Amino acid sequence: MNPLLTQAVQTEEDAETEGVDVDAELAAAIMSRRIIQSLITVEAWEGYTFADHQIKIKESHDLYGAVMWPSAIVLCYFLDTHRDTYNLLDKNVIELGAGTGLVSIVTSLLGAKVTSTDLPEVLSNLQYNVLRNTRGSCRHAPHVAELSWGKELEQRFPQAACHYDYVFAADVVYCHPYLAELLDTFDHLCQDGTEILWAMRFRLDRENQFVERFQTRFHLDELYDLPSLSIKLYRASRKGMGRKTRSGEAA
Repeated sequence: MNPLLTQAVQTEEDAETEGVDVDAELAAAIMSRRIIQSLITVEAWEGYTFADHQIKIKESHDLYGAVMWPSAIVLCYFLDTHRDTYNLLDKNVIELGAGTGLVSIVTSLLGAKVTSTDLPEVLSNLQYNVLRNTRGSCRHAPHVAELSWGKELEQRFPQAACHYDYVFAADVVYCHPYLAELLDTFDHLCQDGTEILWAMRFRLDRENQFVERFQTRFHLDELYDLPSLSIKLYRASRKGMGRKTRSGEAA
């Protein structure tokens, strides 16, 4: 084999090996934030360590949206380890499809003004987890609210009154019939200066198709790629709006 070609192949193989090692190390660091329940108790819970707190999450296994999914852990890890870059103190944040509430809880503990949203049937368990883990521990008490994607957006979240610095979402794209409504909801909630942080687990081609549709309306940057977890973390802002650097200046 040509020596130059051999060297190129070796370099590519080394890069792939390095990428696998980085993925495995980061995935292990993320999942290490889980707390293993050592005793059998009356109430089962999932435990996590974020924002210098131990967080206990109650799941509701009869509801698809009220169980823990790995994408939420990935997003929480990113926020917790990038506090200087993403300073959430006094920022207005809304979470879509909050589920068990882990992302909303961590965001609140990091000092943000949080609106945690999901479907009506999920709100009871969501409210329980949010109150259990934030009462007396947060600069701003988080607010739990109903949000059905694409429905009554201007009535419930008027753009003149609701300006969000961040929109957070974890594992909101999967095999459900409301992807167009989800896209419209992202679009409605994003104004000039709003940034989306969105963790997504890839399962089927439908997820890839949604990313392509998403990019017709939003600028999209990849922050994490974790093949071992089939998860990517994205940062996005709406096209036609001013983009900001991490220092807050217009890009």
